[in-house]
Order: sequence, then structure tokens, then C-alpha cells
Amino acid sequence: MTTKTLLVLGGARSGKSRYAQHLAETSGARPVLIATAQAHDAEMRARIARHAAERGPNWTVVEEPHALAKALAREAQPGRIVVVDCATLWLSNLMLLEADLAQASAELASVVARLAGPAIFVSNEVGGGIVPENALARRFRDAQGSLNQALARTCDAVVLMNAGIATQLKPGAEPKFRF
Repeated sequence: MTTKTLLVLGGARSGKSRYAQHLAETSGARPVLIATAQAHDAEMRARIARHAAERGPNWTVVEEPHALAKALAREAQPGRIVVVDCATLWLSNLMLLEADLAQASAELASVVARLAGPAIFVSNEVGGGIVPENALARRFRDAQGSLNQALARTCDAVVLMNAGIATQLKPGAEPKFRF
């Protein structure tokens, strides 16, 4: 079975991005990264630079912190494989804009269902810890959980990363991208 869309979930530093990058680079398609991070401080600039250094020159990078659904529809084409890294930062960007997170998540899931080419989504699993002590953090956790559920319903396959190990959650076979 060939996978067209994959959601890669996991905690911080679980190996999500590395796993998604490996799948894209071994797919035989031209890899495209849709980067959602914004470099608001020195630490994030360094993190973005480190991720860029880990990718080869054959990657096309599209920076899109807000209009992810439009960028994804444009970039996911036959002969390419898109990696969205990451859905969590995209959601927090929208939250800072006070956007309608439920509507944006539904729009993204709708676009994912109609993509012309394959895509891999990296997203944080934030629901496994304690209940946050403040309303803003609880709102974000709830929105992230809802987004992950919408992507999991829409994507062909879902993998959970833990300590660099991928555990297949949906449909039960290792995702394969072949072109």
C-alpha cells in the first residue's frame, strides 16, 4: 500500500522531523518543506538554521506561517513530496493572530483530503501531560488536540514517534512513498 498523506505525531525532540525528512528524501520525489516557524528570537533563529543545515540542497523551502492550506494546495503536486513542519507552530501562529482555530483546522483537513500530491505533516502531541494551569495554555492544548484529530482522520497513515522510534497507529503498515 502506498501512502499519500501521513501525520507524524510526538513530543518535543521525539524524532518527528528527522523521520519525516528521511521518508521524503527516500521517496524518489522532489522534497518540498513548508516551514511554519517564525524567527522571533535568537533561539528560534538558531533552531531554524540547524534544521536547514540538516536538509540537503535538493529541498525547496516555502516559508508560510499563516496561510498553510493555500500553500499546501499549491505545493502538493505529482512528482513532489511536501513536508509540513510543523502544524503545532502554525496553530500557535494563528492563535497569536486570534484567528478562528476550529475553522482553520477544518479548512486544512479539507485541503488535505484533496491534495494532488503526497504530504507528510509533523505535529506535536501535547495531550499526554498534566492539565495546564492557565486558560491560554488549556485553550492551545485543546485546539492542538482537535487539529491532530482532524489530521489523523484525514491522513492515510499516522505514526507516533517516541525516542526516535516510529509506532504505526493508522493503518497498521509502515508508510511508504514511492515514485
